[in-house]
Amino acid sequence: MRTLIKHALAATAPREGVTVKGWVRTRRDAKGFSFLEINDGSCLASLQAIVDSAVTGAEHLHDLTTGASVSVTGNLVASPAAGQKWELRATQVELIGKADTSFPLQKKGHTLEFLRTIAHLRPRSNLFGAVFRTRSRLAHAVHQFFQARDFVYVHTPIVTASDCEGAGEMFRVTTLKGNIDEKPEADFFGRRAYLTVSGQLEAETFACALSNVYTFGPTFRAENSNTARHAAEFWMIEPEMAFCDLAGDMDLAEAFVKAMARHTLEHCAEDLGLFEKFVDKGVRPRLEFVVERPFQRVPYAEAVAILQKSGKTFEFPVEPGANLQSGHERYLTEEHFKSPVTVFDYPRTIKPFYMRLNDDGQTVTAMDVLVPGIGEVIGGSQREERLDQLLENMKFQQLKPEDYWWYVDLRRYGSVPHAGFGLGFERLLMFLTGVGNIRDVIPFARTPGSADF
Repeated sequence: MRTLIKHALAATAPREGVTVKGWVRTRRDAKGFSFLEINDGSCLASLQAIVDSAVTGAEHLHDLTTGASVSVTGNLVASPAAGQKWELRATQVELIGKADTSFPLQKKGHTLEFLRTIAHLRPRSNLFGAVFRTRSRLAHAVHQFFQARDFVYVHTPIVTASDCEGAGEMFRVTTLKGNIDEKPEADFFGRRAYLTVSGQLEAETFACALSNVYTFGPTFRAENSNTARHAAEFWMIEPEMAFCDLAGDMDLAEAFVKAMARHTLEHCAEDLGLFEKFVDKGVRPRLEFVVERPFQRVPYAEAVAILQKSGKTFEFPVEPGANLQSGHERYLTEEHFKSPVTVFDYPRTIKPFYMRLNDDGQTVTAMDVLVPGIGEVIGGSQREERLDQLLENMKFQQLKPEDYWWYVDLRRYGSVPHAGFGLGFERLLMFLTGVGNIRDVIPFARTPGSADF
């Protein structure tokens, strides 16, 4: 029976008859035996196997080159070499799959740009093995966080007719040929349909029945942006809570960020060590910073005033009534407050139609959670539960209520205050790992001009 390398390395005593299967990282030959470094992706560390030329299958040793898949059976014994507790003294070796000499992941440094061109192979590298193990563990942690709080997991549609953000940056889904706009009623769904930009609106319908719900699934933005922070396909986490106001929304968002940072520190220590050594030396202190320090809450107008009085020259000037930029957000967390920050009560003019209008008529109950190193990681709001005001918001944003008839209906039948937020899972992973480009925390990045895999 196969033993994962992570379990072999965690053994507390020598063991006989251990079988590991994985891929050869390196092979080093000596007189009469060879050293194989084998990794199966279960952990960052590899296991060294010592293969005597007399063991069964040793005649294939010359084919056990970097990248080849192999099965080795032997005895797990204490290693005399520094830096490793155990090694495998082989009694049998089997070549499973050869790797020819063109295998691109040789034991040398590779640029991130090059590794993106071989996205089908890059998970075998130390860095990307660590990234995607961390991604898996954090996905599990997301579900743990919400399930422990009695949230119901809801699967919202990937194909939709609604533009949640009202920005029009949506991918059209059609079966029509030629002029696809001529007769949209003849299309597959009888109307124009798109890939979703958010599951929020649908999640609100379930919150108004099940109280606390969350979505966690793929979303799509047809935004022609090639920055390190944007992708055309990404995963969104979107909780919605009935009978909740902005304060409760901020409480949950801040608790979520702290929980994810704490989980990374406690459960991803080995991979975090690699990120700290080779990616971002400040990643661990930043996570500890977020875990240990309380969030500071500040209204948008006050945040703008702080930035204007800072005396700093930002890449993008501070403009009242405009969205804060990453440099502004990082200044607030890293220099002014020296803590994670939640900014709330944003101008109505820069936020979507579904956000609740404040009594001043100028701001909405919106909030952004800011963390050091990246800036905004969560955006949310109390939703507008008043029918007349929602209709007025739609008019203000030049939207047609009939396009959102079912969403409007929620305000007719037992409407309640409710709130929620959204965060891109990849943006969260960038914060937790220190990786600076969104293309490197998603298995197969979809960006303008790039969908190769």
